[in-house]
Amino acid sequence: MDAFLIYLICFGVGLLFTIVSAVLGDVFGGHGVDHADVGTHGHAEAGYEHTGMPGLSPFSPTTIASFITAFGGLGLIFSRIEATKPVYLSAPLSAFGGLAIAGGVFLLFNKVFSKTQSSSEGRIATLVGVQATVITPIPQHGVGEIAYVQAGSRYTAPARTETGAAVTGGATVKIMRIVGTQFYVAPV
Repeated sequence: MDAFLIYLICFGVGLLFTIVSAVLGDVFGGHGVDHADVGTHGHAEAGYEHTGMPGLSPFSPTTIASFITAFGGLGLIFSRIEATKPVYLSAPLSAFGGLAIAGGVFLLFNKVFSKTQSSSEGRIATLVGVQATVITPIPQHGVGEIAYVQAGSRYTAPARTETGAAVTGGATVKIMRIVGTQFYVAPV
């Protein structure tokens, strides 16, 4: 079998797979899924057990199709250039180019996924030192509730005072530390 024919088959299969997966991915994209458990069973204050964010594997169908298409396309080009016409030159050059293009696709999609799938939930560790408002009075040695704003969103949390003193509703406090789900505050 001629090397040109092998490159043509690789290019055609990769291109056909890309087109079919784009069309069928839209048709059978799982739009009616009611529940998906992505594995984020940790707590925000303890860190995540798993990120739960979608990513792209280096061996995903997308990167494999990119490699096959690029290998075939570059092979077609290199097999027609006189300096790289022999298969012992065109095949390694095509494989290297295919790996480079598949690697670029992998990096591009991972970058896109990490930007579009990031969470808007605030990070608990950045709250120490932030001012909050007491919305449910904190009794002496008891638990009340505070409201704070982070990244433009308003959140509430159970709170105690560092000293055990009572704090009235509407008072401004400063978040001193966070233990589990409990916020420890001090009057400002």
